[in-house]
Order: sequence, then C-alpha cells, then structure tokens
Amino acid sequence: MKLASRHVLDLETMPAEDMKNILDTAESMKEILGRSIKKVPTLRGKSLCTLFYEPSTRTRASFELAAKYMSADSISIATATSSIKKGETLLDTARTIEAMGVDMIIMRHPVSGSSHFLSRHVKGAVINAGDGMHAHPTQGLLDMFTMRQHLGRLEGLKVTIVGDALHSRVARSNMWGLIKMGAQVCMAAPSTLLPLDLGDLDVKVYDRLEPALEGADVVNVLRLQLERQKRGLFPSAREYSQFYGVNQERLKLASPDVLVMHPGPMNRGVEISTEVADAPMSTIDEQVTNGVAVRMALLYLLLGGADE
Repeated sequence: MKLASRHVLDLETMPAEDMKNILDTAESMKEILGRSIKKVPTLRGKSLCTLFYEPSTRTRASFELAAKYMSADSISIATATSSIKKGETLLDTARTIEAMGVDMIIMRHPVSGSSHFLSRHVKGAVINAGDGMHAHPTQGLLDMFTMRQHLGRLEGLKVTIVGDALHSRVARSNMWGLIKMGAQVCMAAPSTLLPLDLGDLDVKVYDRLEPALEGADVVNVLRLQLERQKRGLFPSAREYSQFYGVNQERLKLASPDVLVMHPGPMNRGVEISTEVADAPMSTIDEQVTNGVAVRMALLYLLLGGADE
C-alpha cells in the first residue's frame, strides 16, 4: 500500500496509518540489511538527489546507502561545491536537478518550511531531511521503529524527551508521531529551552528531570545545540549537565527495561554520560541501522516499489 502523499514533509500532517505502513515496511528492509549481499533490484531505473544545505553524517549517508541497496541511482549536491555557492536560488537549483530526470529530491535546509516550498514547485517526490527548527520526519520514524522493535508497541508507552526542544526539529517530529501512535509524551527541559507552542500538543512538561523520568519506558536525549546558544539560554554546559544530564543514577527512576536514545551527534558528559551512552540500554548505534531501513522503506513506498 502506497502513502497518501507523494512527499514526506513532516509527521504533523502524516496520517497514523501511513506511519504504521512505513514502520511495517521497514521490518522487511531491515532483513535485507542483515544479508551478506545487501542488494535488491526493486528500484532499478529510479533516481534521486540528496540536496544538503547543512552538514550531515547519518541522514545523508543512510539515504544514499538506502538508494544503493535498492538499486536506485543517486547524486549528491552540497552547497560548498555547487552553483548554490554562486548565489543560485533554491528554486533554480531544484529545477536544474529535475531537468536531469531525477525522480526524488531529499533536502536538508536551514530555513523552516523550505521542503514544503520545494514540494509545490517540482513534479517529483520530496523528502524533508530536516528544515530549520521545524521537522525531521525520518528521524521521528526511525526512533519510533526502534522503540517498536524493542518494546513491541508504541501505544501506551511513556516516552520522555529531555533537552533542547526549542531548537530541535527531532523533538517536534517525535512528539507529533508518538502522540498520533498513542504514546504518552513527556518533555523535560529548562523553561528557556521549551518551544512556545508546546501547549498546543498533548505533552506533559516538566522543568525538572527527575519527575519526568519516573516510570519512563523510553528516554530520548536531545543534543544540546551549543552552536545555537548565542542568547544565554542557560548559564553553562556544566550547569546544564548538573541538572538535566542523563546518567545512570537518574535512570534508576525509569522503567527497569528503559531504552535510551539519542539522535546524534552526542555531547558526551553534557546531555548524556558516557556510561549511559555505551550501556546495554542504549540504542544509539541501532538507531543508525534502523535509519537505513526506514529510509529504504520510504524510497520503496514513494518511488513505485509498492506497485510491484
């Protein structure tokens, strides 16, 4: 079954049925990743472009590997080595790429709403790989996929998100997706790092970490985005760690089988201790693997594999 839209722009507007379809399809894709030869001909003859205006390791590499594993052709464009550096607009860049016959554009851009803009001006599919502080839908999907693989469900889980939600497109995508799938979402952060529109969502908000951790099935730790901290939103990284850093002692308040997640890259010793990041309860490396599986599922569903 294909998705309701030919674009994946955010989880706020994606139906829960589509999310379930993606997660179910990712189960089959993860089986391919376990093979000695990770190659299927499903998307032979299809092509895509990764267009990244911001740095990326995990998202970009996993999309490109997902394309290769499914026999699609891919090209990669980075701002530093393209006509974007010469002042070419986003729309002109997209039209140039589409004129080459590309079926899909996967874009990361620093401006919120840029993927929505692009989707209105191109004929092919658009996947949002992160737009400003707005959304990162594939990260939200891979996080939910990881939770479901370990815990067997999303409905009824208590998921605590910790940290810099103000600047985090990951936090928004997780909240939108998890709420639609029936999870209870809690948010713990200093008040200066909470989005103003958080009251519009069915999220329990805490200004202290400990009560938010009580009985949590999943703790998703957000990266403290130090590069965006120009306004003195907290006194220091050391003080942030003292009050909001996730460590083994604090995790004793959570469920005995708690999962610890992090979208990466990590600031070890700031938002998460090394002992927690490397503990058996941590799924951080598995999230990377699952990211490839989820992105394979999206390519399959959007580029016609589901028609076979």
